[in-house]
Amino acid sequence: MTRMTTHRSRRLLPFVATATAAALALTACSGGSSNEGGEPGSGGTVDPDEQITLTMYWWGNDDRADRYNQAIELFEEEYPNIDVQSNFSSWDDYWPARATEAAGSSLPDVFQMDLAYLTQYGDRGQLLDLTPYLGGELDATGIADELLDSGRVGEGLYGVPQGTNTLAMFSNPAIIDELGIEAPGDDMSWSDYVEWMAEAADAGADHDPALYGSYDFTGVFWLFIQYMVQQGNEVFTEEGDLAFSEEDVLGWLELTAGLREAGQVHPAERAAQLDPLDGFSAEEVATSGTWDNFLAMYYADTGADQLDIFPVPTLDGSEERGLFQKPAMLLSASGTSDHPEAAAALINFITNDPEVGAIFGTSRGVPVTEAARSEMDTDGTDEQVIAFEEEMADEITQPVPTLPEGFGTIEAAWLRFAESLGYGEITEEEFVEQWFAEANSALS
Repeated sequence: MTRMTTHRSRRLLPFVATATAAALALTACSGGSSNEGGEPGSGGTVDPDEQITLTMYWWGNDDRADRYNQAIELFEEEYPNIDVQSNFSSWDDYWPARATEAAGSSLPDVFQMDLAYLTQYGDRGQLLDLTPYLGGELDATGIADELLDSGRVGEGLYGVPQGTNTLAMFSNPAIIDELGIEAPGDDMSWSDYVEWMAEAADAGADHDPALYGSYDFTGVFWLFIQYMVQQGNEVFTEEGDLAFSEEDVLGWLELTAGLREAGQVHPAERAAQLDPLDGFSAEEVATSGTWDNFLAMYYADTGADQLDIFPVPTLDGSEERGLFQKPAMLLSASGTSDHPEAAAALINFITNDPEVGAIFGTSRGVPVTEAARSEMDTDGTDEQVIAFEEEMADEITQPVPTLPEGFGTIEAAWLRFAESLGYGEITEEEFVEQWFAEANSALS
């Protein structure tokens, strides 16, 4: 059996989206007859006598790769005539590679998709419309309609959600004990969190290496989106333009301006030295804000006996978190795949098979179907994530913002300017001016 698994660097900065200008060079590709859509169930089935080779790519770390390869082995047992060649990379490397493939009409048969890029690829005819395979090779009856709809672009179904997640904060109790300070609480506001970060940095200054409360969280675009939603602000218009102002962004960046000036956030220089790990994975920062399904990755990277999960901060003087839940990731198929029926069957198997659900647990979010959840061992990490989402159920009061084409590009630009801000190369005002210029250009 051929297995084309590649190990690359896996920089784990939260929500890093460093797709380069190559993403903008994606050209519209003809999807061929397999991408012309049709009625559910009209897509045909896998011929068991045909020898088929599929490619499947994803982003993630070694832990995720191990889980995917176990799932692929089960699929190949179920479909002995299909060989799946797999490949994975870091998020940083993943999207530039897909952009190059899309320009050459050579995307993998099946690959992980993110909401940030679904519209971009779906609008350009580069993904297989899975609608004809519903009720045939693809069973989506166990997925809630509103969740399945997140995989639609226009009338086509171009991605199948794999798990749900919501934004959360993580803390490492061992580091907090070493700092000798109290852990951050569930009732913390953003301003409270900033004060706690300053206290933690002061307490960790004499350690070698120095310890910090966190990295500069304002560099995480999704946390800014959460901050806007908490204020009742729209994020994007129906036309796909920015719905927030330069003043909104400047106010967000100024939350941690004092920390940056005082050297109380994990330094950008040190983060570069730790690559491919981030500060939390390297156990040099005590907390991290990211999606709740990152817990499994953090356990794998740190080897910690205990990591805690708690809610994102609130606005000052407010108890409303305004959380939203989104697909952790989706699976899509190439619009130029030579074996669309087999691609649909592979997506179906990874989405619904109970053994696969047990293999992944909550590492890709809480599985979207009851079938996938039916054999999960809900102890340890999975129990923590599921318990957190159940605890936050009443706090999930907002819909996930609709992401426009070009979202991945503007998220990447945000990260790039955040790094420049961390290095002291630009001011907060220059960040705002330059990011808005790039974002408006990308979205137009």
